[in-house]
Amino acid sequence: MVMTSNLSAETRKSVGKGKSRALRREGKIPAIVYGNKKEPIAISINERDLNAELRKEGFFNRLCDLEVNKESIKVLPQEISIHPVTDKAEHIDFLRVSDNTKVTIEVPVKFENEEECPGIKNGGILNIVRYNIEVSCPASNIPELFIIDLTGLELGDSIRFSDIKDVADGVSPTITDRDFIIASVVAPAALTSEEEAAESDEGEEAVEGETTETDTSSNEEKPSEENDKKEE
Repeated sequence: MVMTSNLSAETRKSVGKGKSRALRREGKIPAIVYGNKKEPIAISINERDLNAELRKEGFFNRLCDLEVNKESIKVLPQEISIHPVTDKAEHIDFLRVSDNTKVTIEVPVKFENEEECPGIKNGGILNIVRYNIEVSCPASNIPELFIIDLTGLELGDSIRFSDIKDVADGVSPTITDRDFIIASVVAPAALTSEEEAAESDEGEEAVEGETTETDTSSNEEKPSEENDKKEE
């Protein structure tokens, strides 16, 4: 089932930084609707209504029924501008879509039944490679999330995209050249070895840095000694 949001908006007769600041003082957020081979529409949305939707998980993964002057427009939230100090929304873009519009979107991954995973029960760790998967799909069929069942997985087992069950028709990953890994069940030692290797590399770089500094300081002292001799 495709989740949707609902928002009401008003058209804006004028645009510009000054007009946008005035709107925000009135508790409205400037926005724009574009795409689907139609003219862009400048709109404003009630700040409280928008914040209520933003607080819901997956806002940018959901279609939105946007009511503009009593006309319903199907859109997909795209980009939002946030104030760097107040963290308040300052502007948001919406892509106008139809049921047949193809969109590229990141879908979150949810792992279930860890308690039924022998590999984890025996001390293994779930090493997650991808928390989200980018897919191409019809706007009318955006997955809410991908659920991965960990039941029966042993140490060393990997989960790939092909292991996901019930992928809807028309939904395909944007990575097409391989059946990529999403997560794997590994022994803690495997992670430790990788961390130790990384620390070893950092240690070697630090030693090289110290050596370079020593050589530099040594070279810097020579002119001083020569000057002392001249003074003598």
